[in-house]
Amino acid sequence: MSRTPSFNRPARLLHWIMAGLILAMLFIGVAMVTSLAHYDALVALHRPLGIAILVLAVVRIVNRWRHPPPELPEDLPGWQRQAAHASHLLLYALMLGLPLLGWAMLSAAGYPIGLAGALVLPPILPRDPSFYAWLRPLHTILAYALFGLILAHLAAALMHGLIRRDGVFSSMTLRLRAFRAR
Repeated sequence: MSRTPSFNRPARLLHWIMAGLILAMLFIGVAMVTSLAHYDALVALHRPLGIAILVLAVVRIVNRWRHPPPELPEDLPGWQRQAAHASHLLLYALMLGLPLLGWAMLSAAGYPIGLAGALVLPPILPRDPSFYAWLRPLHTILAYALFGLILAHLAAALMHGLIRRDGVFSSMTLRLRAFRAR
């Protein structure tokens, strides 16, 4: 019996770790704009998580380049193949772009990006309040776009796992093994 080709283990781990981080970031971002009472604590989480997502996205891209993903099923319609390819490119662009945009936005506002303790990232743009005013809504719009793209990604994953049952969904699962008594 042949096994369905799968993503390599690092790709699967990175996918699920980043899924959790990105969902947390989206909810933290929404909470930041709706709760002034907890704003400072939320920002203190949001900034280092954004940088962690940026770093993990780079690691994920390198892994994907070194270990290409499995092919999609041959019977998948061409438009779905193109949609899958385009959505993955957009996901990677947003996983890289949103943290960089946030970093640029905060640099333009003159806010330091503290990661842990005294570790602070250097600004990547000069301080410019008008540039900050332009970048801030762009960051928000792209975050909403990422949320929409995640919903489409989830819908496609469920379609592959529950309707088509073609192995695409299982190629990204973690396959955790239960402990066995020795």
